[in-house]
Amino acid sequence: MFGIGMPEMVVILVVALIVLGPRRLPEVARALGKGLAEFRKVTGDVNKELDAARAMIEAEARQHEADQRRKSREKALAEAQAAPAAVAGTAADASPVEGEGTAAPGSATAAASTPPSPGAAGEGEAQA
Repeated sequence: MFGIGMPEMVVILVVALIVLGPRRLPEVARALGKGLAEFRKVTGDVNKELDAARAMIEAEARQHEADQRRKSREKALAEAQAAPAAVAGTAADASPVEGEGTAAPGSATAAASTPPSPGAAGEGEAQA
């Protein structure tokens, strides 16, 4: 029980018998038994209450962690979906405007759309 063996219990009972006497010992033992039973009942109730509170706190913590994981997954999914859209959006932004830089180099349209350099026209005519 409390680390008390049989020899110690016998000594305690003998001392109690001597101190209390044979008439009062049963009354005291009965009251002590009732007190211990009440103490166990109260501590059992307290333990149940503590267990219930612990379970409630653990459930709230698990729910909070699940919410955090769900939010981080949703955020990662949204970022993953936004990344290809952003790449497509930058590709669309980088596409040339109609009539501006759409001609292949060396084509007639490219030659017509690029202004001649100041010295290029004179040099070409001088060689011809």
